[in-house]
Amino acid sequence: MKAKDRLNAVIDNIEKVIIGKRDIAELSMVAMLSHGHVLLEDVPGVGKTMLVRALAKSVGAEFKRIQFTPDLLPSDVIGVSIYNPKDMEFHFRPGPIMGNIILADEINRTSPKTQSSLLEAMEEASVTIDGVTMPIPKPFFVMATQNPIEYEGTYPLPEAQLDRFLLKVKMGYPSPKEEMEVLSRAQLSAPIEDLEEVISLEEVLALQEEVKKINVDETIRSYIVELTRQTRNDPYVYLGVSPRGSIALMKASQAYAMLKGRDYVTPDDVQYLAKFVFGHRIMLRSEARYDGITADEITDRILAKTRVPVQRLVGQ
Repeated sequence: MKAKDRLNAVIDNIEKVIIGKRDIAELSMVAMLSHGHVLLEDVPGVGKTMLVRALAKSVGAEFKRIQFTPDLLPSDVIGVSIYNPKDMEFHFRPGPIMGNIILADEINRTSPKTQSSLLEAMEEASVTIDGVTMPIPKPFFVMATQNPIEYEGTYPLPEAQLDRFLLKVKMGYPSPKEEMEVLSRAQLSAPIEDLEEVISLEEVLALQEEVKKINVDETIRSYIVELTRQTRNDPYVYLGVSPRGSIALMKASQAYAMLKGRDYVTPDDVQYLAKFVFGHRIMLRSEARYDGITADEITDRILAKTRVPVQRLVGQ
């Protein structure tokens, strides 16, 4: 089975639970294939948790859920060493971060100290306890959620934490027709309980290696660099996209190209993914907020004025 077919089998499986959100399922797969993570920002009740659970079931992954609260400690996330008086030694008890697919629910409700406990895990795929570094099982994928409406008692994610997320996406409400279908499926049983594995973890790991071979032409790399450079020079932007953001856009474009059945990246891939990669990395000046300018609008403006590379003919 081709890579495109295997990936679409996963997305089709997720759609048995999440109605009308194929684009969000695709972006989740893009992040997983790129060894990245997703920040999912939306109101409660639109299916964020179901999406992550459906993804985990579809690839046979170990799913862990962490409910972030103001009193949560870093040890509650990564684990702790406990002294055993019988053998007079410390034994490590792993925390919920030791899984394949992690739902970090309402991540902005916990303190910055606890938020930072995710940094090493998300960047290095390892945790350090008492000076000992331990690897996290592979594949490792974090989807963090936060409520964009309720800010009381929350701790906004710092730039360093935001930059660790490959993509930031929003689910949105379903259409009336889609919501009718949701009610119909949920009337007798929960669709998530009947979901079955369609590809294995070994296949996911193989696809993660295969996606690195997707060709990124020099003109595409130059296009990505120009887009990120312009975010740093925009008068409304206080802090533009970092080189890590350029790498994120390139890797995401490779994964998206594989999802669409190609072995090369096109400018359309870059343009489609730019707002999901740039949106949470662009820090706006106060003037932008006063004028009602958003990061997505700045990204759209940059895309509109930047020259798109033209496809080169074979032999040129």
